[in-house]
Amino acid sequence: MSTATLRPPASSAMPRIFQHPMLRFWGTSVGLKLIMAATGAGLSAFVLIHMLGNLQIFQGAEALDAYGKLLHMEPAILWGARLSLLSMVGLHIWAFLVLTGKIYKAQPKVVGRPTKKRESTFASRSMRISGPLLLAFIVYHILHLTTGSVHPDYHEGSVYANLVSGLRVLPVAAIYVASMALLGLHLWHGVWSMFQTLGADQGRFGSPGRYFATAFTAVVVAGFAVVPIAVATGYIKPPPASKIQENGKSHEAEAPASAKAPA
Repeated sequence: MSTATLRPPASSAMPRIFQHPMLRFWGTSVGLKLIMAATGAGLSAFVLIHMLGNLQIFQGAEALDAYGKLLHMEPAILWGARLSLLSMVGLHIWAFLVLTGKIYKAQPKVVGRPTKKRESTFASRSMRISGPLLLAFIVYHILHLTTGSVHPDYHEGSVYANLVSGLRVLPVAAIYVASMALLGLHLWHGVWSMFQTLGADQGRFGSPGRYFATAFTAVVVAGFAVVPIAVATGYIKPPPASKIQENGKSHEAEAPASAKAPA
């Protein structure tokens, strides 16, 4: 008679909460792809709305500053949106890293000359590069135009003035335009892949999903890139110094007492 002891499976050593079927599902390749698709859709919607808001710069300083003031009217809603975006970015990165690790482990190790990736596009192959570069740009963008930490002449509440003075620096404008090109590569492949993940089998080229991804990417990239280009070329002018807002209030230049006409 065998006296061998039965050992529980390795999964039983994990906390019970992580053994729930739903939690195990989100750790599978399908679950990770769904997380990337859902967070990607949310982030794509955000960049579209953000782009439309930025285009108000062509309506003048008053319109863009009023838009900025509207966003800050309810701090609880604003911070809730920021935390939601941060969560989506974090989940998107986490799912990508875990999924990439799974794919790498599953790939056969071939000795010799690597095979050509005929089924992939440049946009898909560049995702591992465009993602980290876009993350670095997001950090820079926040420090530049949200907190003003790396802005040459930041004024709290003066969205128009901050945008114009920040993008008049040609190297900075070039960084923004180049980052929008990276965003285009990321969106073009990501939006198309989202259709694939959600079960809508779309051809790599000539399919409705590809057409939508191309049109969406073109609109977003053009809408973002036109702002730094218009500022750098002088089409959008800086506001008068007397109209720059500080803390959401307009400060009109006051003439010194000595310059006032005598009564």
